[in-house]
Amino acid sequence: MKPIVIAQLTDTHIREGGAFAYGRVDTASFLARAVEHLNALQPDAVVLTGDLVDYGTAAEYETFRTLIAPLRVPLHVIPGNHDSALIWDAFPSGDTARAGLGHTVDVGPLRLVMMDSTIPGAPNGLATEERCRYVADALAGGPSLLFLHHPPFLTGIAHMDRNNCHEAARLAAAIAPADGLLAVGCGHVHRMISATVGGRRTLIAPSPAHAVSLDLSPDGPATFHLEPPGVLLHVVTREADGWHHVSHLSPIGAFAGPFPFFQEDGELV
Repeated sequence: MKPIVIAQLTDTHIREGGAFAYGRVDTASFLARAVEHLNALQPDAVVLTGDLVDYGTAAEYETFRTLIAPLRVPLHVIPGNHDSALIWDAFPSGDTARAGLGHTVDVGPLRLVMMDSTIPGAPNGLATEERCRYVADALAGGPSLLFLHHPPFLTGIAHMDRNNCHEAARLAAAIAPADGLLAVGCGHVHRMISATVGGRRTLIAPSPAHAVSLDLSPDGPATFHLEPPGVLLHVVTREADGWHHVSHLSPIGAFAGPFPFFQEDGELV
């Protein structure tokens, strides 16, 4: 069968009217370039793992909707700590989403399970018993990917780890029996980072804008760098021995190439 490709976008941090985030980051232009990039890639769907906007206002969501409108593939969102309940007015997703649990979307035989990890007014997330029960039930059955905003593991970036998904051991226990779960995707840290949670590959996607500084010192300050932006591609295939998942980092930008390795006679260039 044809591979199922799910693009993961995260932490776009749009401000009203396209104002710069933190006085420096042109998040609106970064998002516009990400949309062009995704349209060129043509995945089967895009999942945006939170922090669509910066302050959670209706005006910010209207700016976001204008910027995302040229996207030519289905978009599915979950909230981050910078979002508000107004996200569901902009992107209606059903009662379980509004109740703070999450929602599911099926892309062919692949189920996308999107868990709400947010706590209103708090920077950290929380794997509550109710959310974990919802996730465990949603993962029952065929192949699936789980998405949430806050990483359920420590990254070594101290100021971000204080605000990760608290009580993550509960989530790890909930997903461990889910035979069809292929991988977990997160946001929040604005960097490509991988770990294992509940026996599953767990990946933080980079931001299409700014990156949280890579500072592994215990007292590292909360700062950011303008590193190359990117998205993750989750590629799901069905082989003779079952379902498989592989992830690719796709940098956003204009890069020279493609160039051939070999000449027409088969010799290396």
